[in-house]
Amino acid sequence: MNEPTPGQGPAPAADQEPAHDPEVLQLASQVFDLARRGDTDRLAAYVDAGVPANLTNDRGDTLLMLAAYHGHAPAVRALLERGAEPDRANDRGQTPLAGAVFKGEDDVVTALVEAGADPEAGAPSAVDTARMFGKDGLLELFGAR
Repeated sequence: MNEPTPGQGPAPAADQEPAHDPEVLQLASQVFDLARRGDTDRLAAYVDAGVPANLTNDRGDTLLMLAAYHGHAPAVRALLERGAEPDRANDRGQTPLAGAVFKGEDDVVTALVEAGADPEAGAPSAVDTARMFGKDGLLELFGAR
């Protein structure tokens, strides 16, 4: 039995929590798809309407991670302007910046660096990834050798 919270009714059952609500899950899935597709205007509208800028999926990927990995610099900028954390790593320790380096998305890399993303964050870091793929220009951008 759920204990009531002072000043409120009984706590919702686990299957009634927002994270278990089929409509909430469907909305979250749609928002993650917007990030993957780079639908900047709709993605920004959802965040402006209250969807958390740092919403994560079941693998710990944020909206920013998905937009960065799929090369959508305008969506990346919009999410960063709305408070998305540039160094937030997924469950595997990967950051949006390292993902953008891996995918060769230079415009995304620039947007993240301009927003203060740490090239040493994550595992492997963006610096490690740039070294691995011989991206000397990015190493110079990151101030690494």
